[in-house]
Amino acid sequence: MTVLVVGGSGFLGTELVRQASAAGHRVAATFATRPCDGPEATWHEVDLRDGARVEEVVASLAPCVVINASSGSADWAVTAEGSVRLAMTAVKYDCRLVHVSSDAVFSGSRVHYDESCLPDPVTPYGAAKAAAETGIRLLAPAAVIARTSLIIGGIQSEHVRLVHDLATGSRTGALFTDDVRCPVHVEDLAAALLELAFTGACGVHHLAGKDAVSRHGLGVLIAQRDGLDASRLPEGLRAGTSLSGALDVRLDSRATRAKLRTRVRGVHEFL
Repeated sequence: MTVLVVGGSGFLGTELVRQASAAGHRVAATFATRPCDGPEATWHEVDLRDGARVEEVVASLAPCVVINASSGSADWAVTAEGSVRLAMTAVKYDCRLVHVSSDAVFSGSRVHYDESCLPDPVTPYGAAKAAAETGIRLLAPAAVIARTSLIIGGIQSEHVRLVHDLATGSRTGALFTDDVRCPVHVEDLAAALLELAFTGACGVHHLAGKDAVSRHGLGVLIAQRDGLDASRLPEGLRAGTSLSGALDVRLDSRATRAKLRTRVRGVHEFL
């Protein structure tokens, strides 16, 4: 059986490709801008804005599972419309769909969010992710929508790169002490997504770590793990800045974790 990883060249996508291949699946993966030639998958260039190309690839591969790990940031045509277009194609060709969403669909007004909470985004990216969720739930009710948080791993993680750059002085900025999330390790997240893909699960699932930590607190943990001087990490408050987005969003993932064999660790364990 074939697993198609959309966005396979990204940080999460790369780990999904690796784990799916290691589990013995035939793996196909897509890229938008950065070609890949790794032996773990066959690679296909796909722009989610191009409906004909999306259908061409899905029809030719006939995958049993499609995992959408693409990241179009705030580009509505990719993140919202492209994800819905992919869902329509998956339904047409009877493919199991797992869609990766984000805690950015929430405003932070209530801090703690379980799977029953409705999106109330406050950023363009969050709005695009929320729109994708809505379309997928209507068009593909058997799909899994997996909301996650900050994805951590090695230096390929944008959050880890930022900490390294700040600690070495190669980038300016600050890590906020009032910006709180529930980080997840990329290996745990990929394993949980693949597990959900091959079960009867459907609807919204939260896949984040159990520990809430500020951006600065996360940076300190990363610095300590990687042998960097944590005292060099600049800190600040995001409240009062012009930056948009929720301050404190804590995904309650207990219901999903209780269903899984995969252990989704908290940041204080994996760092």
